[in-house]
Amino acid sequence: MKFNKWTVALAATGVVSLASAVQADESHPVNTALSSTTLSGYVDTSAIWNFGSGSQVANRFANTGADRQDGFNVNTIKLQLEKPIDEGTWSAGYKFETMFGPDANVMPGALTSGVAIKQAYAALRAPIGNGIDFKIGQFDPIVGYEVTDSYANPNFSRSLGFNNLEPFGHTGILASYQVNDIIGVSGGVANGDSGFGLNGGSLTAAGFASGQAGSSFRGMLAESARVYMGSVVVKAPESTGWLSGSSLYVGAVNGDANGSKNDPTLLYVGVSLATPIKELTLGASADLLFNGGMGNSYANAYAFYTGYQITEKLKANNRFEYATSGYGAFLPGRTEDKIIGETFTLDYALWANVLTRGEFRWDRAVDGGTGPFNGQKNDLSITASVVYKF
Repeated sequence: MKFNKWTVALAATGVVSLASAVQADESHPVNTALSSTTLSGYVDTSAIWNFGSGSQVANRFANTGADRQDGFNVNTIKLQLEKPIDEGTWSAGYKFETMFGPDANVMPGALTSGVAIKQAYAALRAPIGNGIDFKIGQFDPIVGYEVTDSYANPNFSRSLGFNNLEPFGHTGILASYQVNDIIGVSGGVANGDSGFGLNGGSLTAAGFASGQAGSSFRGMLAESARVYMGSVVVKAPESTGWLSGSSLYVGAVNGDANGSKNDPTLLYVGVSLATPIKELTLGASADLLFNGGMGNSYANAYAFYTGYQITEKLKANNRFEYATSGYGAFLPGRTEDKIIGETFTLDYALWANVLTRGEFRWDRAVDGGTGPFNGQKNDLSITASVVYKF
């Protein structure tokens, strides 16, 4: 299957998943005048058992929140309509993604309870040089090793950096350019005070950094406040042997917190490393928040990924994390926090178009004081996940 150079480069660092690209390619044509429009999506379900009787968990994405513990869950139903742009021409297309279910409530494009617009943008290509691609509208963030779609990530549960430091999306314009087979760049500008909140609408430094202050604080930013973003990806060429496909991705998001010089900046670094053992993949990411809009609002999250394809259908993925902040970004009820996370996931492809997973997660608070998980320092859970993709 053939992918454009930009898709391949971003996929190597986790910013775009080749699994999602395959899904888009295998999606179904819609019988309209726009015959090149495709329909795709998925149904995401899970069952989680949390050890112990408490309900306090680390601040992770909604699909493993306190309300999902010890029960069966329908997390997301996603529908996507897309007309891809063509290479080498003055081409135009679009993408529209909408989410249904409880996961939609924490997205920046939430319309009402259980419904959100995940992406909605016009896609344009200017055949200048190797081609400049534009997204105009609401689009996914340019930073992050993981994405909103759980099946496209190494693990079912999200990383600490994904939920607490990275934006979930932007409304603005983004330009991307693949310089050559090795280097790709992107840059964009988006709304500052969008009126939507990260992490359930809380007013945190992460919300400021992404330009998404909580709705109850709408108008706190200057009218001219904007979010600026940029990234560079460097991919090892085929001539590097077994290192071919390895990538280094660096991105930054700057959000105007209050119209002054105190602008918070989120710096992201992601690495994907090929190994001499073709079944083994390695990766790492770092999210660093600088100069937050609140006192003591620094926050850092580091994650290390290992994947091993045991058989054609069975794969093991492991993620080790360490995160710390000065405002309780990762642990409930803390003004400062440090946490270690360990997540082990087994993927097994038994049915066509179905991803089945079993996952063990262990979060441990390593700072002092009373344990944040109902008086305990450790939170352990087991998850079974089934996702059907169409």
